[in-house]
Amino acid sequence: MKAFVFPGQGAQFSGMGKDLYDNNALAKELFEKANDILGFRITDIMFEGSDEDLRQTRVTQPAVFLHSVITALCMGEDFQPDMVAGHSLGEFSALTAAGALSFEDGLRLVYARAMAMQKACEAAPSTMAAIIGLPDETVEEVCGEISTEGNVVVPANYNCPGQLVISGNIEAIELACERLKQAGAKRALVLSVGGAFHSPLMQPAKDELQAAIEATEISTPKCAVYQNVDGMPHTDPAEIKQNLIAQLTSSVRWTQSVRNMIADGADDFTECGPGKALRGMIAKISREVSAHGVE
Repeated sequence: MKAFVFPGQGAQFSGMGKDLYDNNALAKELFEKANDILGFRITDIMFEGSDEDLRQTRVTQPAVFLHSVITALCMGEDFQPDMVAGHSLGEFSALTAAGALSFEDGLRLVYARAMAMQKACEAAPSTMAAIIGLPDETVEEVCGEISTEGNVVVPANYNCPGQLVISGNIEAIELACERLKQAGAKRALVLSVGGAFHSPLMQPAKDELQAAIEATEISTPKCAVYQNVDGMPHTDPAEIKQNLIAQLTSSVRWTQSVRNMIADGADDFTECGPGKALRGMIAKISREVSAHGVE
């Protein structure tokens, strides 16, 4: 069975989407529609901007979304998923590609999400760190010991066995990294991100985005969408909405999502969008399945 997966923030690169724009009429039409919706020419930044330009949250999230969704829509009959999933931001791409969200609504929600997250990041100095080489349970235990209401650190992204990203206040992250190295982590690397995504510190962004999600029509997708908050398949629009709202302050359960997709029959994974990060994670989750990009 075929699974299509969609990457999140961090997969962007200068020049992303230019081949599509130059060589496919549908892609060009959709990119120009996106420029109109956003009110600025995001294509100029995607095709010619510097890495620094692309790192702005208001650019990064819609850019990765556009590259991913337009790639899927331009595949035509070759895009026939039995199931889909997306990593963090990529969940919006997955829902749009699977027909649960319209292209226009998907883009508007992603842009609203980016702006709400940017505001939340500016309100509380916070960050994330990648922990390599420890069991998830050890990371969860250390975070639980350190985290307090005013100094939060929580597991954020369960990427694959031995790779868990934590999220929280800067002081709590630094202390957790120290403790996790003492506990045997091969690496505990603070990431250059603007804030504590998928943690309680994103509550203001969640509150802001909730109204936008509730006001958006979500249809039944053409296949199951394995959502981040529980790693389970969903097709009911009301459930999908609630899970999307919860996503900003909940962990991304990517390992669990991929394992559940495999248990439900997925043996061929196609990463749809920029970068190769998800392919690498899937290979570490299971050696029994094929994972590749869109050629």
